Amino acid sequence: MLSAFISSLRTPDLRRKILFTIGIVVLYRAGASLPSPGVNYHNVNQCITQLSGDTASVYALINLFSGGALLQLAVFAVGIMPYITASIIVQLLGVVIPRFEQLRKEGQAGQAKMTQYTRYLTIALAILQATGVVAMAANGQLLQGCTLPILADDSIFSLIVVVLVMTAGAALVMWMGELVTERGIGNGMSLLIFAGI
Repeated sequence: MLSAFISSLRTPDLRRKILFTIGIVVLYRAGASLPSPGVNYHNVNQCITQLSGDTASVYALINLFSGGALLQLAVFAVGIMPYITASIIVQLLGVVIPRFEQLRKEGQAGQAKMTQYTRYLTIALAILQATGVVAMAANGQLLQGCTLPILADDSIFSLIVVVLVMTAGAALVMWMGELVTERGIGNGMSLLIFAGI
């Protein structure tokens, strides 16, 4: 297996794709550990370590699927899930809405239009999900049982900034996944899910 990997690195085109994919995964992991502005990172870490018992196992599971980003309110806390949800919704709407069915039959141009609809729906879902996470953090429900303030400032402006940063993070994750699919190795979205877990 090691010899196959070494021989793949000798091919310039394949080496470029492998290095590009590794670079995107490294950037994704960096964004998953970078806290959003206005989040008290020290208090979040203290709250996570304070949790124990069944609650800790639930939080550990949530943290697993977000790559550790959700509970820390990182830039990529919302992650790839809005894109996956939007893709499923658009696929299901293709059966219900005749216009979507027609677009699917139009070939490459129709597929490009469906991809554009998926992107718009992804942003809308990312806004909803980020708003929910930030509202839970502001109300003290994200890490129940912890009395430390997670957000440094719970003014409306500060909360909107955190929501916008998380939404932009979701859009960036979507773009990075599409870049890996186009220029890297394998399906970019699946690879980012794997990198998160």
